[in-house]
Amino acid sequence: MKTPLHLALVSLLFAIPAAAPAQSSLSPQWEELTAPDFVSAIHQSQGVCVLPFGILEKHGAHLPIGTDLLDVRFSVLNAVKQEYAVVFPAYYFGQIFEARQQPGTIAYSLSTQLTLLQETVAEMARNGCKKILIVNGHGGNGSLLPLFAQAQLAGPRDYVVYVFALPNLDVPGRPALKTPMDMHGGERETSLMLIARPDLVHQDRATQQSGADQNRLSALPGSVYTGIWWYAKFPNHYAGQGEAATKQLGEFDQNTWSRQIAEALKAIKADSESLKLQTQFFNDAQHPLDTKQ
Repeated sequence: MKTPLHLALVSLLFAIPAAAPAQSSLSPQWEELTAPDFVSAIHQSQGVCVLPFGILEKHGAHLPIGTDLLDVRFSVLNAVKQEYAVVFPAYYFGQIFEARQQPGTIAYSLSTQLTLLQETVAEMARNGCKKILIVNGHGGNGSLLPLFAQAQLAGPRDYVVYVFALPNLDVPGRPALKTPMDMHGGERETSLMLIARPDLVHQDRATQQSGADQNRLSALPGSVYTGIWWYAKFPNHYAGQGEAATKQLGEFDQNTWSRQIAEALKAIKADSESLKLQTQFFNDAQHPLDTKQ
Protein backbone atom coordinates (compact mmCIF):
# COMPACT_ATOMS: atom_id res chain seq x y z
CA MET A 1 0.00 0.00 0.00
CA LYS A 2 1.32 3.41 -0.96
CA THR A 3 1.58 5.91 1.86
CA PRO A 4 0.72 9.62 1.36
CA LEU A 5 4.44 10.40 1.65
CA HIS A 6 5.23 7.87 -1.07
CA LEU A 7 2.59 9.37 -3.36
CA ALA A 8 3.91 12.85 -2.71
CA LEU A 9 7.45 11.79 -3.63
CA VAL A 10 6.22 10.11 -6.82
CA SER A 11 4.29 13.25 -7.79
CA LEU A 12 7.34 15.40 -7.14
CA LEU A 13 9.51 13.08 -9.23
CA PHE A 14 7.21 13.33 -12.23
CA ALA A 15 6.93 17.09 -11.79
CA ILE A 16 10.69 17.56 -12.20
CA PRO A 17 11.56 17.97 -15.90
CA ALA A 18 14.00 15.44 -17.30
CA ALA A 19 17.57 16.66 -17.53
CA ALA A 20 18.48 17.92 -20.99
CA PRO A 21 20.94 15.69 -22.83
CA ALA A 22 24.51 16.91 -22.71
CA GLN A 23 25.30 19.18 -25.65
CA SER A 24 27.77 17.63 -28.05
CA SER A 25 31.10 19.38 -28.34
CA LEU A 26 31.63 21.66 -31.30
CA SER A 27 33.50 20.29 -34.27
CA PRO A 28 36.79 22.12 -34.85
CA GLN A 29 36.39 21.79 -38.61
CA TRP A 30 35.20 24.98 -40.32
CA GLU A 31 33.32 23.09 -43.06
CA GLU A 32 31.41 20.91 -40.59
CA LEU A 33 29.97 23.74 -38.47
CA THR A 34 26.55 25.26 -38.96
CA ALA A 35 26.46 29.05 -39.10
CA PRO A 36 25.23 29.42 -35.49
CA ASP A 37 27.76 26.83 -34.29
CA PHE A 38 30.50 28.67 -36.18
CA VAL A 39 29.83 31.76 -34.05
CA SER A 40 30.07 29.65 -30.90
CA ALA A 41 33.24 27.97 -32.16
CA ILE A 42 34.97 31.30 -32.79
CA HIS A 43 34.14 32.41 -29.26
CA GLN A 44 35.27 29.08 -27.80
CA SER A 45 38.56 29.29 -29.71
CA GLN A 46 39.12 32.89 -28.54
CA GLY A 47 39.42 33.91 -32.17
CA VAL A 48 42.27 31.47 -32.84
CA CYS A 49 42.04 29.64 -36.15
CA VAL A 50 44.40 27.22 -37.85
CA LEU A 51 45.25 26.96 -41.54
CA PRO A 52 46.96 23.59 -42.16
CA PHE A 53 49.07 24.14 -45.28
CA GLY A 54 49.81 21.16 -47.50
CA ILE A 55 50.56 20.54 -51.17
CA LEU A 56 49.83 18.14 -54.03
CA GLU A 57 53.01 16.37 -55.18
CA LYS A 58 54.52 12.95 -55.71
CA HIS A 59 55.87 11.16 -52.64
CA GLY A 60 57.73 8.25 -54.17
CA ALA A 61 55.80 5.44 -55.81
CA HIS A 62 54.20 4.35 -52.54
CA LEU A 63 52.53 7.37 -50.90
CA PRO A 64 49.53 9.46 -51.99
CA ILE A 65 49.98 12.76 -53.82
CA GLY A 66 48.28 14.54 -50.93
CA THR A 67 50.64 13.16 -48.26
CA ASP A 68 51.69 16.55 -46.86
CA LEU A 69 48.11 17.79 -46.80
CA LEU A 70 46.78 14.63 -45.15
CA ASP A 71 49.57 14.52 -42.56
CA VAL A 72 49.38 18.15 -41.49
CA ARG A 73 45.59 18.06 -41.15
CA PHE A 74 45.80 14.85 -39.13
CA SER A 75 48.26 16.44 -36.71
CA VAL A 76 46.31 19.70 -36.47
CA LEU A 77 43.00 17.94 -35.83
CA ASN A 78 44.65 15.96 -33.02
CA ALA A 79 46.21 19.15 -31.65
CA VAL A 80 42.89 21.00 -31.42
CA LYS A 81 41.52 18.14 -29.31
CA GLN A 82 44.07 19.31 -26.76
CA GLU A 83 43.71 23.07 -27.37
CA TYR A 84 40.51 23.98 -29.21
CA ALA A 85 40.72 26.12 -32.34
CA VAL A 86 38.78 26.36 -35.59
CA VAL A 87 40.49 24.55 -38.48
CA PHE A 88 40.23 25.84 -42.04
CA PRO A 89 39.38 23.34 -44.83
CA ALA A 90 41.99 21.57 -46.96
CA TYR A 91 44.50 24.08 -48.36
CA TYR A 92 47.17 23.03 -50.87
CA PHE A 93 47.94 26.21 -52.84
CA GLY A 94 51.63 26.44 -52.05
CA GLN A 95 55.08 26.34 -53.64
CA ILE A 96 55.89 23.19 -55.59
CA PHE A 97 57.55 24.30 -58.83
CA GLU A 98 60.33 21.73 -58.29
CA ALA A 99 57.90 18.84 -58.91
CA ARG A 100 56.18 20.06 -62.07
CA GLN A 101 57.68 17.20 -64.10
CA GLN A 102 55.84 14.63 -61.97
CA PRO A 103 52.22 13.49 -62.46
CA GLY A 104 49.62 14.95 -60.12
CA THR A 105 51.55 18.07 -59.16
CA ILE A 106 49.51 21.27 -58.96
CA ALA A 107 51.86 24.26 -59.11
CA TYR A 108 50.14 27.65 -59.02
CA SER A 109 51.95 30.80 -60.08
CA LEU A 110 53.72 32.65 -57.28
CA SER A 111 51.40 35.65 -57.64
CA THR A 112 48.36 33.36 -57.30
CA GLN A 113 49.84 31.66 -54.24
CA LEU A 114 50.44 34.95 -52.44
CA THR A 115 47.17 36.58 -53.52
CA LEU A 116 45.05 33.56 -52.58
CA LEU A 117 46.75 33.19 -49.21
CA GLN A 118 46.34 36.90 -48.45
CA GLU A 119 42.68 36.87 -49.36
CA THR A 120 42.14 33.65 -47.40
CA VAL A 121 43.57 35.00 -44.15
CA ALA A 122 41.72 38.30 -44.68
CA GLU A 123 38.44 36.41 -45.06
CA MET A 124 39.23 34.28 -42.02
CA ALA A 125 39.85 37.48 -40.05
CA ARG A 126 36.59 39.02 -41.30
CA ASN A 127 34.88 35.96 -39.83
CA GLY A 128 36.40 36.51 -36.40
CA CYS A 129 39.77 34.77 -36.70
CA LYS A 130 41.97 37.49 -35.24
CA LYS A 131 44.85 35.09 -34.53
CA ILE A 132 45.63 32.87 -37.51
CA LEU A 133 48.17 30.08 -37.21
CA ILE A 134 49.43 28.69 -40.52
CA VAL A 135 50.82 25.21 -39.87
CA ASN A 136 53.21 24.13 -42.59
CA GLY A 137 53.22 20.52 -43.76
CA HIS A 138 55.45 20.85 -46.83
CA GLY A 139 59.16 21.57 -47.00
CA GLY A 140 58.78 23.57 -50.21
CA ASN A 141 56.81 26.21 -48.30
CA GLY A 142 59.72 26.84 -45.96
CA SER A 143 60.63 30.13 -47.67
CA LEU A 144 57.16 31.11 -48.87
CA LEU A 145 55.45 31.26 -45.48
CA PRO A 146 58.00 33.41 -43.59
CA LEU A 147 57.95 35.78 -46.58
CA PHE A 148 54.15 35.89 -46.40
CA ALA A 149 54.21 36.54 -42.66
CA GLN A 150 56.72 39.35 -43.14
CA ALA A 151 54.54 40.84 -45.89
CA GLN A 152 51.76 41.36 -43.35
CA LEU A 153 53.71 44.45 -42.24
CA ALA A 154 53.00 46.13 -45.59
CA GLY A 155 49.69 47.55 -44.38
CA PRO A 156 47.37 47.78 -41.37
CA ARG A 157 45.72 44.59 -40.13
CA ASP A 158 43.34 43.90 -37.29
CA TYR A 159 44.64 40.35 -37.06
CA VAL A 160 47.96 38.58 -36.59
CA VAL A 161 49.38 35.81 -38.77
CA TYR A 162 51.62 33.27 -37.06
CA VAL A 163 53.55 30.50 -38.84
CA PHE A 164 54.33 27.10 -37.33
CA ALA A 165 57.22 25.61 -39.30
CA LEU A 166 57.85 21.91 -39.78
CA PRO A 167 58.07 20.29 -36.34
CA ASN A 168 61.17 19.35 -34.41
CA LEU A 169 60.74 15.59 -34.17
CA ASP A 170 64.21 14.83 -32.89
CA VAL A 171 63.17 14.69 -29.24
CA PRO A 172 64.04 12.28 -26.39
CA GLY A 173 62.41 8.88 -26.65
CA ARG A 174 62.05 8.93 -30.42
CA PRO A 175 62.68 5.55 -32.09
CA ALA A 176 66.00 5.59 -33.91
CA LEU A 177 65.89 6.12 -37.67
CA LYS A 178 67.18 3.21 -39.70
CA THR A 179 68.15 5.22 -42.77
CA PRO A 180 71.05 7.71 -43.06
CA MET A 181 69.27 10.06 -45.48
CA ASP A 182 65.58 10.88 -45.12
CA MET A 183 64.17 13.97 -46.82
CA HIS A 184 61.04 13.26 -48.87
CA GLY A 185 58.75 10.24 -48.99
CA GLY A 186 61.25 8.28 -46.92
CA GLU A 187 61.22 6.62 -43.54
CA ARG A 188 59.74 9.53 -41.58
CA GLU A 189 56.98 10.59 -43.97
CA THR A 190 55.97 7.03 -44.70
CA SER A 191 55.80 6.31 -40.96
CA LEU A 192 53.58 9.38 -40.45
CA MET A 193 51.19 8.17 -43.14
CA LEU A 194 51.09 4.69 -41.62
CA ILE A 195 49.26 6.42 -38.75
CA ALA A 196 47.35 9.18 -40.58
CA ARG A 197 46.10 7.13 -43.55
CA PRO A 198 47.46 3.57 -43.55
CA ASP A 199 44.93 2.64 -46.23
CA LEU A 200 46.77 4.87 -48.72
CA VAL A 201 50.28 3.52 -48.09
CA HIS A 202 51.72 0.98 -50.56
CA GLN A 203 54.93 0.24 -48.75
CA ASP A 204 55.73 -2.69 -51.05
CA ARG A 205 56.22 -0.16 -53.87
CA ALA A 206 58.77 1.94 -51.98
CA THR A 207 61.70 0.29 -53.75
CA GLN A 208 60.31 0.69 -57.27
CA GLN A 209 62.27 3.92 -57.76
CA SER A 210 65.52 5.20 -56.31
CA GLY A 211 65.42 7.79 -53.57
CA ALA A 212 69.19 8.23 -53.59
CA ASP A 213 70.92 11.60 -53.93
CA GLN A 214 72.31 11.86 -57.49
CA ASN A 215 74.27 15.02 -56.58
CA ARG A 216 74.46 16.30 -60.16
CA LEU A 217 75.61 19.81 -59.14
CA SER A 218 78.52 18.70 -56.98
CA ALA A 219 80.87 21.14 -58.77
CA LEU A 220 79.06 24.13 -57.26
CA PRO A 221 80.15 25.36 -53.81
CA GLY A 222 77.67 24.94 -51.00
CA SER A 223 77.20 28.69 -50.65
CA VAL A 224 75.72 28.93 -54.17
CA TYR A 225 71.97 28.41 -54.55
CA THR A 226 70.00 27.59 -57.69
CA GLY A 227 66.37 26.60 -57.96
CA ILE A 228 67.16 23.43 -59.85
CA TRP A 229 69.07 21.98 -56.87
CA TRP A 230 66.32 19.57 -55.86
CA TYR A 231 65.86 18.14 -59.34
CA ALA A 232 69.63 17.79 -59.61
CA LYS A 233 69.65 15.66 -56.49
CA PHE A 234 66.33 13.80 -56.64
CA PRO A 235 64.83 13.65 -60.15
CA ASN A 236 62.35 10.97 -58.99
CA HIS A 237 61.02 13.43 -56.40
CA TYR A 238 61.81 10.85 -53.75
CA ALA A 239 64.55 11.18 -51.17
CA GLY A 240 64.97 8.32 -48.73
CA GLN A 241 63.79 4.77 -48.19
CA GLY A 242 60.10 4.44 -47.45
CA GLU A 243 60.38 0.69 -46.98
CA ALA A 244 62.08 1.34 -43.62
CA ALA A 245 59.02 3.04 -42.12
CA THR A 246 57.30 1.73 -39.00
CA LYS A 247 54.06 2.45 -37.18
CA GLN A 248 56.07 2.88 -33.98
CA LEU A 249 57.98 5.83 -35.46
CA GLY A 250 54.85 7.23 -37.06
CA GLU A 251 52.85 7.20 -33.84
CA PHE A 252 55.67 8.86 -31.90
CA ASP A 253 56.17 11.57 -34.53
CA GLN A 254 52.45 12.26 -34.95
CA ASN A 255 52.03 12.62 -31.18
CA THR A 256 55.06 14.92 -30.98
CA TRP A 257 53.84 17.07 -33.86
CA SER A 258 50.33 17.41 -32.42
CA ARG A 259 51.67 18.25 -28.97
CA GLN A 260 53.92 20.98 -30.34
CA ILE A 261 51.03 22.50 -32.31
CA ALA A 262 48.80 22.42 -29.22
CA GLU A 263 51.51 24.16 -27.19
CA ALA A 264 51.77 26.83 -29.88
CA LEU A 265 47.99 27.34 -29.85
CA LYS A 266 48.00 27.77 -26.09
CA ALA A 267 50.76 30.38 -26.31
CA ILE A 268 48.99 32.21 -29.13
CA LYS A 269 45.77 32.39 -27.12
CA ALA A 270 47.72 34.00 -24.29
CA ASP A 271 49.56 36.41 -26.61
CA SER A 272 48.33 39.98 -26.05
CA GLU A 273 51.43 41.74 -27.35
CA SER A 274 51.68 40.90 -31.05
CA LEU A 275 48.58 42.80 -32.18
CA LYS A 276 49.45 45.80 -29.98
CA LEU A 277 52.97 45.94 -31.35
CA GLN A 278 51.74 45.45 -34.89
CA THR A 279 49.28 48.34 -34.51
CA GLN A 280 51.98 50.55 -33.00
CA PHE A 281 54.29 49.67 -35.90
CA PHE A 282 51.66 50.60 -38.48
CA ASN A 283 51.09 53.95 -36.79
CA ASP A 284 54.82 54.66 -36.55
CA ALA A 285 55.32 53.66 -40.19
CA GLN A 286 53.02 56.48 -41.31
CA HIS A 287 55.42 59.07 -39.87
CA PRO A 288 58.97 57.67 -40.09
CA LEU A 289 60.55 61.10 -39.64
CA ASP A 290 58.93 61.33 -36.22
CA THR A 291 60.51 58.08 -35.07
CA LYS A 292 63.02 58.80 -32.35
CA GLN A 293 66.60 58.38 -33.60
